[in-house]
Amino acid sequence: MKSFIARVALLVLSFAVVQAADKDSQRPNIVVFISDDHSQLDSQAYGSTEVRTPNMAKLATEGLRFTHAFVASPSCGPSRTALLTGLWPARNGAEPNHKPKNPGIASLPPVLRALGYETAAIGKVAHNGHAKEHGFDYIEGPNPGFEDTAAVAKFLAARDATKPLCLFVGTRHPHTVWSAERTYEPADVKIPPTHIDTVVTREERASYLTDVSKSDTLLGEVRALVREKIAGDTLFIYTADHGGAWPFSKWTLYDSGIRIPLIIAWPGHLKPSTTSDAMVCWPDLLPTFIDLAGGEVPAGLDGKSFAGILRGTTDSHRDRVFSTHSGDGDFNVYPIRSVRTRDWKYIRNLHPEFQHHTHISRSSGPSGLVYWKTWISAAESDPAAAATVQRYIQHPAEELYDLAADPFELHNVATDPTQAARLAELRADLDTWMKQQGDTRTVFGTALLLNDPVTLITPGAAKKK
Repeated sequence: MKSFIARVALLVLSFAVVQAADKDSQRPNIVVFISDDHSQLDSQAYGSTEVRTPNMAKLATEGLRFTHAFVASPSCGPSRTALLTGLWPARNGAEPNHKPKNPGIASLPPVLRALGYETAAIGKVAHNGHAKEHGFDYIEGPNPGFEDTAAVAKFLAARDATKPLCLFVGTRHPHTVWSAERTYEPADVKIPPTHIDTVVTREERASYLTDVSKSDTLLGEVRALVREKIAGDTLFIYTADHGGAWPFSKWTLYDSGIRIPLIIAWPGHLKPSTTSDAMVCWPDLLPTFIDLAGGEVPAGLDGKSFAGILRGTTDSHRDRVFSTHSGDGDFNVYPIRSVRTRDWKYIRNLHPEFQHHTHISRSSGPSGLVYWKTWISAAESDPAAAATVQRYIQHPAEELYDLAADPFELHNVATDPTQAARLAELRADLDTWMKQQGDTRTVFGTALLLNDPVTLITPGAAKKK
C-alpha cells in the first residue's frame, strides 16, 4: 500500500514539475532597448531618408512596427516613471521632471519577479537614480546611460540563465549635448517645417542625427548579445522615452514630442515586416509583459495590456490617448494637457499667460541656445521666422489640430466655427480624464509672464535635464 501511495505521490510530483516547466517555457524573455529623446520620424523604419538607422530598420523587417505609439509625458522623469508604474504622472506623483514617484506607489517589475522573472535595468531606464525605487533585481548605472555594451555583456554572462529575464537597457543617445564629431553633412539635412533654417540649426541637426545613429549602433550590439547569450523564446523591443530636444518637440504635447518609435520582434509569434496602427502608450508596456507571462495585471492601472495584438487576437487597443506635461525646473514652467484620437489632437495650455520656454531658450549652458540665438536674429528681418519664434513663446489657451490634413500641427483650428462640436467633445473628454486622474493642475517652478524679460538660468542653479 505504501509503495502504491509513494508511486502516486511521485506521479503527482512529476506532473507538477512538468506543469511548472511548461509554464516556464510559455514565459518569454523580454528585452527593451530605450533611446533618450528620439522622435518617431527620425529613423529609417518610419520613413526617414536622411538618417542611417539600419538596426532599427532590420528590427522592423523582423517584426512589428507600431505607427501610433505614444508616451504619457514628453519629459524623461515623468515618462519613465509612467512606464514603470503603469500610472500617469498625476497618479504616480512624478509630475515635474526629476521628481520620483510618491511613497507607497507600487511599481511593476516586482510583479514580474513574482512570476519567476529576473528583472534588470542597465543604463538610463528610470530617471536619475530612481531605478532602485522600482524593484529591479539588478541595476547598473543610473542617469548617464551606457556608451558601450560592456555592462550588458557582463550581466548576461554572469546571470542565472534558468530564469526568464526581463531586461531594460537604456542609452543616453541622442540626448543633448550632441556630438561635436558629425557624421552627417549640415548642408544635406532636412529642416522640419516647425523649425527655422539657419546655418547653426543645420549643424546642430547634423549632430542630433549623428547621435541617433550612435543609438542605432548600440541597438545592433545589444541584439547580437541577446542572440548569443539568451536562449529560448525572446521578445525584443526598441522604443524611446519621448521626442528630440527641439522646439515643438520635447517638453510639448505635439506629436514630435509624444509620438515615439515602438518596434517589436518576437520570432515565431510575430509575422515579419508587419505594421500596426493600433493606438498604444508607454504605460501599456509592463501590463502587456505581465499578461504575456501568464500573470494577472494589477487592478487600477492606467496602462492596459495589448498582448492581444501580439498574439494576433485583435488589431485595436485604444481609441484615444492622453498626455500631460507639468514642467522641468525653472527652465520650463508650462503645464499642458492633451487628448489625441486617431485623426485629431486637442491641447490645453493651462496658463497661456505664461511665456513658454525650455532649456533651448533659457539655459546658459550647452543647449539649443546656440541655434536659438540664430532664430531670434532671423526673426528680426523674416516675418515667417518671427511667426515661428512667437508661436514657440506664446501659446493660446486651446489648440485643435486636424492630424490627417496637418500632421506637423501647424494650423490651430480651435477657433474655427465648423469645429465647435469637435472642440467641445474633446474638451469634455479631457475634463473627465483630468478629474479621474485627480489632476490638481499644480504649477511647479517660477513662471515668466508674457511681459517679463527673459532671463537665462545657469545649469546647476536649478536642476537640469
